[in-house]
Parts: sequence; C-alpha cells; structure tokens
Amino acid sequence: MTREFATVSRREFLQVGAVAMVGTELVGAGRATASGRTQSGGRPDPQLESVKALVFDTFGTVVDWRTSVTREVEELAKRKGLILDGATFADAWRAGYAPSMNRVRNGELPWTKLDGLHRMILDKILIDFGIAGLSEAETAALNRAWHRLRPWPDAVAGLTRLKKKFIVAPLSNGNISLMTDLAKYAGLPWDCILGAELVRHYKPDREVYQSAADILDLKPANVMMVAAHLGDLRAAQGVGLRTAFVTRPFEYGPNGKPDLKADSSVDLAAKDFIDLARQLGA
Repeated sequence: MTREFATVSRREFLQVGAVAMVGTELVGAGRATASGRTQSGGRPDPQLESVKALVFDTFGTVVDWRTSVTREVEELAKRKGLILDGATFADAWRAGYAPSMNRVRNGELPWTKLDGLHRMILDKILIDFGIAGLSEAETAALNRAWHRLRPWPDAVAGLTRLKKKFIVAPLSNGNISLMTDLAKYAGLPWDCILGAELVRHYKPDREVYQSAADILDLKPANVMMVAAHLGDLRAAQGVGLRTAFVTRPFEYGPNGKPDLKADSSVDLAAKDFIDLARQLGA
C-alpha cells in the first residue's frame, strides 16, 4: 500500500477549517484555558516552566484512527466484493477497545498486548458483520491497519517543533512494535517510545503515567501528558503530571461526541499541536 496521502478532498479541507474554528473558540484571543494557567500572548506560564518532557496519547490525539481504519476496511471490501460500511466497522472495532482492556485489568485475561486484543475484537466483529472467507493472511493484514494510521494535519509539524525544546514520546496503550511501525508510517519524530507494554498495565492505571516519569528519570511535575481525552488527563493529573488538552473534533466522525471543553484537570488547552508549541514557547 502506498504511503502517499491522496489529494485532500473538499470535505477534508472543510473539516480542517472547522478544527481551527473550534480551537479558536476554545482557547480565545488571549490563549486562556479553563484553569487560567496560560498567559496571554503565547508566553508559557511560569508554573509550567519545569516541564521537560511531553508524552502523548496517540490514538485520536496524534493520529486519526477512524478515517484510517475505515479506509483500510473499505479497500479490503472492494477487493473481496463485500458490501460493508467501513466507518460502522471501524466504530465497532474501536468499541471493543476499553472492554478488552478491562478483561486484562480484572484478571479475566493474562497480560495481552494491544495487537492481540485488537485481533480478538476483529475475530468477533467479522462474525457479527457476516464476513467470511478471509484467509489468515488477509485477517492478519487487516489487524495491522492500526499500524498504518494517518496523523492529524498538524501532528508531525507540531511534534517536530516541540521536540526542539522537550523530550517527546507517546504514552499509549499500543504495544511497542505497533507504536514503532506507526511512527515510521506516519513520520512521527519521537525521542523514545513509552507506554502500557513496558509496565503491563493499561491506561488509566496509574502505573502507566508514573512510568513516564520513572523511565525518563524525571519528577511527575516535569512531565506533561497531552491528550484529546479528558479521562486520560484526569488520570495523569492524579499521578502528578502536568496536563495539556488538544481538541480533535472529528475523532469519532461527524456525529461523534468528542471532548471539546477543558475542565479542572487541564493545565493548558490548545487547538492543535502548533498552538501547543506556541503556548509552550517552542
């Protein structure tokens, strides 16, 4: 499969514009956040000057999982002559994400990396959608769709800019091989890869957030968690990490219900990674 992106469609262009509009409404002319911790003019708040590393939720915050998985499912359906709504399939696949991690968390399953959980979910929804006749090679290749997710338009440029001032790393539930492939595919300029597999816990378990500080030999307050999901930020804040909220209005598609408004768990709110870099003085 080619890694070159298709020409941006009119719909995608309008969506990107809408992202900018939502972000502008969120942060306001003076870059104010819900917690009031960001100074006007894009200058970093003195309380955040101790931050040395930024760790990122990845699925939904850095990469557009829904559009990417939808594309891969629809390409497979076309090759196999199947009638299938790719977006509905992608949503069903993602819907199994949290319940499968809970099975690991409560001991129903032994530690299982995310690739394995994704495959369990996939095997079930192939049956649910009445899809039969895929070879093992075709099913395995489809499961690796999560290794080939497109970044949001601002992600690579924003991370590259942030990397000049901070350590940047994912702090994802994705296993290390998945995150490595994803970084190569999407051009994500990580300094290292952190996350669930290293501590055999899934977010929002506190061990994952604590590991970011421990592995980087930093205090929790020296690490900032960046996410589009307030639940992730609340859990990170509970461990002592600083938090940054970045909106992704189209993560769940046109009818989805993403987090759009910062709450008290947020130290800094930004419309995208470029805005985040500007606010942090990078």
